[in-house]
Amino acid sequence: MSLFKARDWWSAALGEGEEFDQGCLCVGDVDNSGTGHDKVVVGSYMGMLRIFSPHANKSSEGGPADSQLLEVQLQNAIIQVELGKFVSCSELLHLAVLHPRKLSVYSVSGTAGNVEHGDQYQLKLVYEHNLQRTACNMTYGTFGGVTGHHSLCIQSMDGMLMFFEQDSYSFGRFLPGFLLPGPLAYNPRTDSFLTVSSAREMESYKYETLAVATEAETRHELNAPLKTGGKRLMPDWTFVLGEQALDISVSSFSHSSSIFVLGERNLYCFRDNGQIRFMKKLEYNPSCFLPYASVTDGTTNLLLGNHTTMLLIYQDVTLKWAAQLSFVPVAVRVANLSELKGVVVSLSSDGHLLCSYMGTDPSFFSTPKVDAREADYEQVDAEMKKLQKFIREVTKTQDILPKTDAEEDLSVTVTVSSSMDSPSQALIHDIDGLLVPSVKVQVKVKATSVLQSSKMTIGVQPPLAVTQDQFVLEPMGVGSSTVVAFSAFLDGQYPPADLTGDITVSYSSPTELNPKGVPRVCQSKFSLPLSLVCVPSSPAKTTKFKITVDTNQPPVDLSSIFREFSAKSEDKDGNGLAFQFLSGAKVTVLASKTSQRYRIQSDSFEDMWLVVKELVQRFDQHFSKLGIKNFKKSFSGPLPLQDYFLSVDYHFQLRVSAQQYQDLLSERAVQFRAIQRRLLTRFKDKTPTPLQNLDTLLDATYSQVMALAEAAEENRALLEEAFVRLRSATHLLVLLLSLWQGLTSDQTGILEATLLPLLQDTPQLGWEESCDAAVSHLLRTCLSQNPKDQATSLAQAGGPVLGLPRDTARLKKHITLLCERIGKGGRLTLASEANVQVPTQVQNLAVPGGIESIVEVPVDGEEMELPQDATKFIKKKQPSKKAKKEKEKKEASRVSLEVAVKEGAEELPKEVGKEKESSKEKKESKKDSNKDTKEDAKKESKKESSSSKEKKESSKEKKEKEGKESGDKKVSRKSSVKVKEKKKEPEAAEG
Repeated sequence: MSLFKARDWWSAALGEGEEFDQGCLCVGDVDNSGTGHDKVVVGSYMGMLRIFSPHANKSSEGGPADSQLLEVQLQNAIIQVELGKFVSCSELLHLAVLHPRKLSVYSVSGTAGNVEHGDQYQLKLVYEHNLQRTACNMTYGTFGGVTGHHSLCIQSMDGMLMFFEQDSYSFGRFLPGFLLPGPLAYNPRTDSFLTVSSAREMESYKYETLAVATEAETRHELNAPLKTGGKRLMPDWTFVLGEQALDISVSSFSHSSSIFVLGERNLYCFRDNGQIRFMKKLEYNPSCFLPYASVTDGTTNLLLGNHTTMLLIYQDVTLKWAAQLSFVPVAVRVANLSELKGVVVSLSSDGHLLCSYMGTDPSFFSTPKVDAREADYEQVDAEMKKLQKFIREVTKTQDILPKTDAEEDLSVTVTVSSSMDSPSQALIHDIDGLLVPSVKVQVKVKATSVLQSSKMTIGVQPPLAVTQDQFVLEPMGVGSSTVVAFSAFLDGQYPPADLTGDITVSYSSPTELNPKGVPRVCQSKFSLPLSLVCVPSSPAKTTKFKITVDTNQPPVDLSSIFREFSAKSEDKDGNGLAFQFLSGAKVTVLASKTSQRYRIQSDSFEDMWLVVKELVQRFDQHFSKLGIKNFKKSFSGPLPLQDYFLSVDYHFQLRVSAQQYQDLLSERAVQFRAIQRRLLTRFKDKTPTPLQNLDTLLDATYSQVMALAEAAEENRALLEEAFVRLRSATHLLVLLLSLWQGLTSDQTGILEATLLPLLQDTPQLGWEESCDAAVSHLLRTCLSQNPKDQATSLAQAGGPVLGLPRDTARLKKHITLLCERIGKGGRLTLASEANVQVPTQVQNLAVPGGIESIVEVPVDGEEMELPQDATKFIKKKQPSKKAKKEKEKKEASRVSLEVAVKEGAEELPKEVGKEKESSKEKKESKKDSNKDTKEDAKKESKKESSSSKEKKESSKEKKEKEGKESGDKKVSRKSSVKVKEKKKEPEAAEG
């Protein structure tokens, strides 16, 4: 809100329901009175033409009606009105009115009245032109340098410039590259026309160039060969604006030679030759502008209106004044009226015409004196405590999103039928002789407040499908409810990876400030029964894949756990149960009679996931109903990583095939287009030439393109199926890992997010590279055995762009290392210092610029060079042994570091593998170095306990011994360095 308001001098409301635009307003001495006083001419899209002579109302009687000189209803809409010398052999001003299909020129004359009713004004038609094309806007000027009268140029909606000299039509030219019309202006200094094309470029065309250009009656003739004597129309100069222009204005005052262009976000000022003088970036959306003369030489003033109802005055790029209007102006002019010079005339789109001036009125209000009162400190203190309490309560919550009310606007209740539909609603009737069932799901939506524009969306995992996935709900009142029903079924030749579905309800909740409603979303989940995708069958004795789950409770009768399958099962003892998937393998569950074990076996590794998940969930529900709280389940067998890697390799091979199909399709498409171009050239040639088997080559290439497209489509379908199976296998691996190590729900969630970072593959990002990046991050952070690597990974930022890897060897290596780290007690957490306490020396390394990347694993027979920073780290670590008697904490840290070095040397053969005979020599040198370092530490501690005299003597002896044993110490240091490197090698595999 501006501090100043535009001072109203005269205003009028023009009609009701009429529309106006920037071309509907002009000012000038339209009746040629000779007094120099301007009149205001306004035309509307409803065809109403009005002329006003505003003057201040000195009495309460009268109003805008006293100032209105003329009001005429024309037959057609008025697009633009202009004043100029449009009649030959006449120096008087005439009014040009532009209609969509007509241009009319009128003369306005006034007759002095003999009675008190005042003067009378008449509108007479001088001539008119019927247009062959729909007009958009027009401009006028002394085209071609002709003085004494003005010519008119009209731009049509299809890009044709039509030129008129008084009552005769001159010529018409089409603008090149035209799409949509833009603003049009005439520059008399260069005799050129300015417009902004749809390419968002400002273009300048000289009148002479337009006059001698090729005559084109239609746009199709622009690309035709040039006629004799004509030239192709080209702009004199162009300038790329990068945005659409709202208006163009050419300054007509003597000391300025500028062209102003108002864009959607910027204001431009050009010289006549197209060079930019200055540009002003606007912080608002402008609506109209008008340059006018400034009292300062070399500058130009601009009136600029915007959509925040502000009227701004700029001197070049400097804001000089800002005033508030009561509407958004679409046109603004400066007029010299009979009683006031320099009046700002502004017009709104709904017909609010205002004559105003800038300035302020003096305020005679004086602030009354306030009686001084002493402050009540107790009241101020109580208020201060209340505010501090409120601030503390607000700062306690650290959520990014604001907390919603405790009571939701609506509640969603989902009910899944316990029995299958009869008849089935599935699109596929049967798969391999097995009928495909469907299950009915009912959703009840109950509103607690008024809801509008409610829409419900149902989402299930492929290959599951629903009969209807979108519902449009009626507006709901307080307490009303709506029930929606649909059926879910299997719609594919492979089992799904998840039987859960999502329900999302989007709605608008109206408020007092926003009657249309605030958009909100409510979500709910539901689970489909296992019997939807499988049927009971006879148990299989020999299978390829087996999984054993242990419990701490007596064995349970499987028929009591799976009641819907036990009725049709052939095993009446309850020790075995088989599930035959409609589009997959058979999964058998066997319960041991003597031990507390359960075996799940199948010929498909991925198909066991849904059965294992259902078995674990039903065990939890069964024992919780019995009141057993210490029920535990575990997995003791080896992780089936090799079986899991088969799914990974199959999915990766399909991705590689998809990329190859894409490349081949691109090559064949390029070849196909090249043959088409050559054939088109042969066919266009007037003299027939042999095709040289190009038609045969075209048919063969087309057949190859179609075959490749079909193969790519089949590969895409296989890739979707492979990704669903990979998701199932990954879910099963995560479940076995959680049972193996007893992971919590949070740790299981982290592991699942790491191994399943994507819900679906995309051409830009696939599962392999995403999973590899996530697993590598865990190996570098919470599962890292080396504290330095943790600090290093914390200090590093960014990384390479993820892309399709060459093979899956790196990914499988990282997943194997992840399982080994978890099996050795690694904790999955998002905290940076999860497993180890980082020493102060390593904390100093965790600074940007002070670390190096994690090195790769060296090849057998090669030795790794130690970085200089690492040697400094090792050298700094040795003097810490001198403080053995000072603090017990330093002694404990030194012992832990020695134990870590020994463990790293012992774990090396397990993780890296067997090395050559040189590794044995390295181990011996390592042991010698450990002994030497311990002996040196003992000697140093004894030297510290001696007296000051003995310290001087010992220092001399120490110098002599250092000269003799310098070679031994160098060997010991190198060996200790190699031990450090060996400890790093398992960690380097992460990089």
